[in-house]
Amino acid sequence: MKYRDYYQILGIDRKASAEEVKKAYRRLARKYHPDVSKESGAEEHFKEASEAYEVLRDPAKRAAYDQLGNNWQAGQDFRPPPGWQGGPRAHAGGFGGREFSDFFESLFGGLGGMGGGFSGARHSPPPGRAQTVPLEITLEEAYHGVNRAVRLRAERNAGGQDGARTLNVKIPAGVTTGQKIRLAGQSGGGGDLYLELTIGAHPIYKVSGRDITLELPLAPWEAALGAKVEVPTLGGSVTLNIPPNTHNGQTLRLRGRGLPGQPPGDQLAVSRIVNPPADSETARELFRRMERELPFDPRAQWRK
Repeated sequence: MKYRDYYQILGIDRKASAEEVKKAYRRLARKYHPDVSKESGAEEHFKEASEAYEVLRDPAKRAAYDQLGNNWQAGQDFRPPPGWQGGPRAHAGGFGGREFSDFFESLFGGLGGMGGGFSGARHSPPPGRAQTVPLEITLEEAYHGVNRAVRLRAERNAGGQDGARTLNVKIPAGVTTGQKIRLAGQSGGGGDLYLELTIGAHPIYKVSGRDITLELPLAPWEAALGAKVEVPTLGGSVTLNIPPNTHNGQTLRLRGRGLPGQPPGDQLAVSRIVNPPADSETARELFRRMERELPFDPRAQWRK
């Protein structure tokens, strides 16, 4: 059998913290999830990442794996050292069952442990076991709420029937990254299914909890003289008052315009002053006039 470098699979250092392990797995799960990914070999990459996470998320398994040392290379022929007692036997808890590699079984044996998502798992979770799977949603879906059809994949059973299921899930408005939605008795083994939500990247907004941040471009005269500008929000455009002498990087707050909740989040508009291009003689003359007539030194504080 071949040695598997679980740290290399997740793309992390051997000294990575538990939180770094978790973040690396979530990133790969979103990229290679077989229900949504169009990447070549996505399902195999997803299985590898799930196996690596099963080991490195568990302190006891990780400690046992680390006993092998760091001199092994991925793909090397491997046999457990003489007298190897192994780490804790894998259990099918938390993330649903999955058949792992021979390398994993040689170290930990047992039943396998976690799938991490909607999978082509060959085993169902034991009765009563909970299962947690990642689900990415858009920021707009988090704001408005949405009904999603979630497909859970499984291998065909002995009779050749496809065991895949589709669940209609209501995601309420105001959910945040890391929040879980519980579906009682839907894990496939009689236990509860948890959907762990992640809000995907957005082209103009950044999200922090329930607050969202928007970069607000302003012309120099809007920032200097004050203005009323139309600003997009998740609930529709609103008019924002720009106070006179607004400086670059100043934050203007739109209360209650973030994600819904108790209390709702805010939208933060961060000003970015954008100069018009000096691409004509008229434009250049305007800038030269400002240079002559405005007693302004942007670096004056350096000379105090």
